[in-house]
Amino acid sequence: MSGEKQDFFDNPNNIRNMLRVFYVICALLFAADFVVHRHTEFRFEGLPGFYPIYGFVGCVILVFAAKWMRTFLMRPEDYYDKRELTDFNSDDSDGIDALSHEDTNTSVNGGHQRV
Repeated sequence: MSGEKQDFFDNPNNIRNMLRVFYVICALLFAADFVVHRHTEFRFEGLPGFYPIYGFVGCVILVFAAKWMRTFLMRPEDYYDKRELTDFNSDDSDGIDALSHEDTNTSVNGGHQRV
């Protein structure tokens, strides 16, 4: 292990330092929310912490919507495997040889017949 080159994110100290920088940036942005004047359209937009709360609620709603959509969009784990097996079983044993001479000319010559 000592002979291998270690990437930046493999070192736990680098991860810890990056998280600390991230937390400091978040704290500075939260503090700036009290200092920076915003030109708001609605009164509730002027509340301190409105946009972080709005973003968090929006993400939570997206997660619940995705969980709900999963109920009717999800397919079984072997959905594509079953399809490939049925396609494989229904194919002729000849495979490519089953194509006619005209079909191969069409695909090779771009649809034009040789004269």
